[in-house]
This record gives sequence, structure tokens and C-alpha cells, in this order.
Amino acid sequence: MGKRMLEVQGLHAYYGKSHILHGVDLHIDEGEIVALLGRNGVGRSTMAKAILGMVKAEGSVRFRGDEILGRRTFEIAHLGIGYVPENRDIFPTLTVRQNLLLGEKPNPRQSRPRWSSDDMFALFPRLKERENTPAGVLSGGEQQMLTLCRTLMGDPDLVLIDEPTEGLAPMIVAQVADYLKVLKERGVSVLLIEQKLAIALDISQRVYVMGHGHIVFEGTPAELKGNAQVRKEWLEV
Repeated sequence: MGKRMLEVQGLHAYYGKSHILHGVDLHIDEGEIVALLGRNGVGRSTMAKAILGMVKAEGSVRFRGDEILGRRTFEIAHLGIGYVPENRDIFPTLTVRQNLLLGEKPNPRQSRPRWSSDDMFALFPRLKERENTPAGVLSGGEQQMLTLCRTLMGDPDLVLIDEPTEGLAPMIVAQVADYLKVLKERGVSVLLIEQKLAIALDISQRVYVMGHGHIVFEGTPAELKGNAQVRKEWLEV
């Protein structure tokens, strides 16, 4: 296993007076895909937003050994953390290529960019076909592809991805899974927030299960497959 990329310890997070996360511990190593599973409303998306400084939080979040809790979101992003939100945050009036170019920013840890527009079009050929199309008229699956790719254009070392397969057709889900595998091959670490158990168990090295703002399970995909009690109590609807 590689060096520690992200270390979260005793993390509490709040929306107003609502206490959402209750002392969460979690870590991700270099080049590792870690899945964060759980039912809707248990705090998984809040976890990503707390790491990125988007909600009020207490505890410790260390990225490459440096404390980042308390920094502003844009500062955290510049350190090399990318974020793919659940709401497919694209610029609808700009073309696919313009959306990709807006995502570009140099990574001080890389001598040259790890990703290019051509890489994105190779990963998702459908985006190449729609290169000059306004993003607002793309299908939901195409917009998800674009959001994933625009995040990579910022050349992050760690990507937090919130529900990337939600509402997508099975063919697009398979493409998203392939995309995640390419990230791992190129040394990008991933925190995958996902409800589809099959995709999470297929591509992740380790799995956390969250329930009521706590981590209730940590282990390998094989260990989760073998733990019917955890699956029944915390994952099955």
C-alpha cells in the first residue's frame, strides 16, 4: 500500500444546529479507491463536503500530512483534491470542450499535466461526438461524463465522487466503472460515495459503511460480502 493520502480523525460536521457526523475516522492511501457506502441521509455527502471545507466541521482532516480543516474550499482544491458533486455541476451554455478547458489548472506536484482533453474523449467517446454542443442539452449520462472529466482536467491527486452512477443507464454505469479504474492506474486516489453495492465492491480496495453519522464497518469488499448482518442492517432497503 502507498503512503497515506488523506487521514480523517474525530470528524464532526453540522448543518446549522443539526449534528450530522459524530466523530468519523477514515483514511485513504495513495492510488487507493475507497468506497463509502450507506443509505441516503446517513451523512455520506456531508463527509465529502466537510473534507472540502463546505460545511461547519470539527476534528482533523490531513491531506498528505498537512491539516486542511479550516481552510477555504478553493485553497483545498488547489492542494490537489477534486470533487464531483451529486448534482452534475456543469456550465449549461458552454460547449463540452469549453467546460473541459474551464477545469484546467496546473498541479504543482506534476511536471506536466496528467490529463488532456484527448484523454477525456478517449475515456468517453460520446463526449468527442458532442464536443461543440452546449452542455445544457446533453443527456443526464453525458452530463455526468462531462462532470467527471472536467474534474480530472484539474489534475487532482485525490477525487471525492458523490453518487456518480445515480440514475444512469447500465451501459453508462459500466463506463463510469472503467473511468474509475483508469484513475487508479494513473495513481489517483478516490473516495467513492455510492449506493450501488456491486460497482463499489468491484472497484474498491477497502469499504466503509456509514450509519447515522458514524462508521459502522471498515474492511475489504470480500469481508463486507461475507458480513450479512452489516449488509442487512445498514445497506439493504
